[in-house]
Amino acid sequence: MKLENIGLVLEGGGMRGTFTSGVLDYMMDNDIEVPYGIGVSAGACNGVSYVSHQRGRAKFSNIDLLDKYKYIGLKHLIRTGSIIDMDMLYNRFTEEILPFDYDSYFARPMRFEMVTTDCLTGKACYMEEHTDRRRLIDIVKASASLPYVCPICPVDSRPMLDGGIVDSIPIERAISQGYERNIVVLTRNHGYRKKEKTFKLPAFIYRQYPHLREALKVRSIVYNQQLALIEQLETEGHIIVIRPEKPIVVDRMERNVQKLTDLYNEGYACAEKILSQAL
Repeated sequence: MKLENIGLVLEGGGMRGTFTSGVLDYMMDNDIEVPYGIGVSAGACNGVSYVSHQRGRAKFSNIDLLDKYKYIGLKHLIRTGSIIDMDMLYNRFTEEILPFDYDSYFARPMRFEMVTTDCLTGKACYMEEHTDRRRLIDIVKASASLPYVCPICPVDSRPMLDGGIVDSIPIERAISQGYERNIVVLTRNHGYRKKEKTFKLPAFIYRQYPHLREALKVRSIVYNQQLALIEQLETEGHIIVIRPEKPIVVDRMERNVQKLTDLYNEGYACAEKILSQAL
């Protein structure tokens, strides 16, 4: 089923993105294709496997690979400066364990943007890649490089971090690209809001990036504004929202395989329930 003029917006959320991998596997199982998508952080990681049409690859990464290689943990942070084993995820997994199908990705007519945060400007960058394998992986890695616990990742010689710092749910970007109707995949329950509290970053954190520091200070406020916009557009019937219906028990750095499996299954079931009626 090829959908015309409908975009796909994928929120991040670390390991809560396992929900998104369930949604995307349902879409692939039912040949639901869109002309445009945009993903942030975990949404970018899951989204590239949807574009390359590798059903189950994101689930394998989020659950099976984690269970076998334990690629999240403080031991990685202490050893490498990243709480995630970057070499495992973006080199060994991509090239050896379950190789990414670059040819399929680059051959697809679908546009897929990934959101990063430019550390120099503190603003969002919306990035695509259609030919260069290494640059594609660099963008994905930068989009998912969490502040504080992951290293800054350069793309095109610009220092980048997680796109969720400034644009966690890029619905406005999708609309600006001509897609007023969108399928939006969230990784939080309906009505969720972050606590809006003012905090002061220690002077030594990202001291060479003052604009990034300012973006981090207002991150929760911007995110809550985006959630309010999503709920408004949903009420008005402009977008289709797929979100977890059961209370979320998976945190950003979750390592419990059963919890992750349950969340994946819920993503698949929610997609089936909503998309079978909406499309």
